[in-house]
Amino acid sequence: MPNPQLSILVVDDAKFSSAIIGRALANAGYQDVRFASSAAEALRQLEDRPASVLLADWLMPEMDGLELTGRVRQLDESSDHYTYIILLTGKEGENVLIEAFDRGVDDFISKASMNEQLVPRVYAADRLCNTLQRLLQENRLLTGNIANLEERNLVDSLSGLGNLRYLKQKMLDSLRQVESRGGALCYLLIGLQEASTLRRQLGQESYSELLRGVARRLQQLVRPLDVLARLDDSHFALLTIMDDLQECSPASFRRLHEGLNLKAFKTSDGFTTLKAGISLVGLDAKALPISCDEIMEHAARQLPSAYVSGRVAPLRLPLSNAQQA
Repeated sequence: MPNPQLSILVVDDAKFSSAIIGRALANAGYQDVRFASSAAEALRQLEDRPASVLLADWLMPEMDGLELTGRVRQLDESSDHYTYIILLTGKEGENVLIEAFDRGVDDFISKASMNEQLVPRVYAADRLCNTLQRLLQENRLLTGNIANLEERNLVDSLSGLGNLRYLKQKMLDSLRQVESRGGALCYLLIGLQEASTLRRQLGQESYSELLRGVARRLQQLVRPLDVLARLDDSHFALLTIMDDLQECSPASFRRLHEGLNLKAFKTSDGFTTLKAGISLVGLDAKALPISCDEIMEHAARQLPSAYVSGRVAPLRLPLSNAQQA
């Protein structure tokens, strides 16, 4: 059974042809049929309200059916819609039809056989439109679900560590803990100094193996309740709570620094050594209030010093007058 509410737009500069098509569609049970006498008028109507099926004459003045098809496909892209396009043509020949299909036309009706072909072709378009619109709706829902999952995702898929979103959540929790219970927060930014060079030398697959190796070693070197995250292809982060700010010192993390720099990592290409720099930001309740972004910015500014010195580069907050100067 046809869908009476199927939206159909007929585009033909000949009123007589439009009248014949309109009568045939009405007799077939279609109620939502609109008419345009030019391609430009058709585009204006489609911008106001899309159509499911477009019936257009191939040969029209100013803009022919193929040009109209290209403009309609642009509208479809911007509105997440699909218009089933049928051209009415007296043209024959395989090359002509191939060109039209390549330009985005869905079907043809020969003007010489329009009385026999029109309604069956529209019936076929009717069935396909239902399927196409359902698939578009399912795709919109799937895209929305994926976006929601990405917004809630807290795990880095490559390393299995937390990601930046996870790190910030845990940092907020830790700041609240420092504020309410005391203690000190230590944030470490771990940078792989020659990351871009290593990526070129190893290739992406082996470099990914190296990053997973770094993640595994970090997990072995830190305490069970410490928070680890991979920020990007050249940075990791560690978050830990200490009893006192004095413990947020390079000596507390010397083993971590040595574990990354003094022992090679195995990949499919063999063993690779790293030059890892670590910047350390320590703070207690005296530094509050402070945002996660501010803490991370302090650590990022310290990292070049860590690369140059080959040691953990520390910073305690709040800054002294001399440090602020």
